[in-house]
Amino acid sequence: MKITQKIEKISVFDMFKIGVGPSSSHTMGPWRASERFCNEISAHTTLEEITRVQVYLYGSLAKTGKGHGTDVAVLLGLGGEDPVTIDTSLIDQKIAHIKTTKILSLAGKVEIPFDYDTDLVFMMKESLPFHPNGMTCIAHTRAGKRIEETYFSIGGGFVVKEHDHAPADKPQTSLPYPIERAEELLRYTQDLGNISDVVMENEKHWRTATEVKQGILNIWHVMRDCIYRGAHTEGQLPGGLKVQRRAGKMQKKLIENVSYNTPEEWLACIKNAPSNFQKILKWVSCFALAVNEENAAFGRVVTAPTNGAAGVVPAVLAYYICFCGKVTEDDIVRFLLTASEIGSIFKKGATISAAMGGCQAEIGVSSAMAAAALTERLGGTAGQALMAAEIAMEHHLGMTCDPIGGLVQIPCIERNTMGAIKAITAANIALEGDHTTAKVSLDAVVRTMWQTALDMNSKYKETAEAGLATNIPIGLAEC
Repeated sequence: MKITQKIEKISVFDMFKIGVGPSSSHTMGPWRASERFCNEISAHTTLEEITRVQVYLYGSLAKTGKGHGTDVAVLLGLGGEDPVTIDTSLIDQKIAHIKTTKILSLAGKVEIPFDYDTDLVFMMKESLPFHPNGMTCIAHTRAGKRIEETYFSIGGGFVVKEHDHAPADKPQTSLPYPIERAEELLRYTQDLGNISDVVMENEKHWRTATEVKQGILNIWHVMRDCIYRGAHTEGQLPGGLKVQRRAGKMQKKLIENVSYNTPEEWLACIKNAPSNFQKILKWVSCFALAVNEENAAFGRVVTAPTNGAAGVVPAVLAYYICFCGKVTEDDIVRFLLTASEIGSIFKKGATISAAMGGCQAEIGVSSAMAAAALTERLGGTAGQALMAAEIAMEHHLGMTCDPIGGLVQIPCIERNTMGAIKAITAANIALEGDHTTAKVSLDAVVRTMWQTALDMNSKYKETAEAGLATNIPIGLAEC
């Protein structure tokens, strides 16, 4: 049943990227694009020959860039910092230093003049044709040469260069089970078993099975630690909206007087404590709030498939671990393998960028990912897992992206709790259903999501120019 055809190759490690909040498309994408520009300068000249660098931000990157931390990401990327390893507690200090001294250490190697007010330009009234998240980087040399590259951040931390229109650093090997649509994935499972089995076979063409498992467990550990930090931190989020963190206070009430010292012990305490329906729902909300409060505070998170929707998959996975019986490391690996493939199907057939598709492309996709993964782990068939993904997305269709003040806070943080609960509900419905009698397939809902995205007014696509962003008095004026 193996076939050969040209299909975008997306790994689990493409869908789940470790980085820094608050946005995969507006923070991580521009960060990686800025790093890439530094690397590409060497194709033309040496860093020592560069006298000035300018960056122009277009479309959604300009309109909500400051609220999403695009300016911060660009400066850190140009400065040679890596979102996976940077000490997030030093971000404010590093940015303040660049603004105050007006000096940038290009690629972390060569100091050049850099004026935040003139060298980083927000083109508020202009957008580039290929994608709303466009940015142009320009380097000037001592000899008067101009090096210019344009990049697009297409969602989930994926970056393409102008005219390439394909994500950078794509593995070039042929996959044994190329997947573009859900119907193909379902067909492969007839031979291999679960969705996670199919995905693992593809992953093994890039890495050994041991490397895949270790890498995925590392992804989970970052997710778990993010939940833990967010659930143990109180106070006010940065950005000017004065949003109060809620996960910390919520978990204090839920955990009661229990002692623990590590994230693992904390989850074990939750698992072993008496619980009821209401308490479980509160824990799911707490998990999701914790992640996205960390995300809003420039904390370390995992795209799932984006930063703005980073709380849904971890919250449902934590729910599975705490409230669904014995869960092994293999279960966790399989959960994330399945979730990643559902996300990749949406990316190939529609979009995971809110600037292209509204919030249905972020929370909707993450809810579908989590629903399918949970369904498989609870004993559902591959057909039921795809059915769960369809149900979850069906009830996010048309969701707009209208962040107040351009910040990934309101309504973004709460939407992760809704996406997680919907995922669990979708899984429960699918587990009791027969996918062969379903009237709507996952492929049909992917097409519908994309058609809806194309029809949606652009002001509802991460611009902060409509919806809640313009109807709440604490909007742009206070940011």
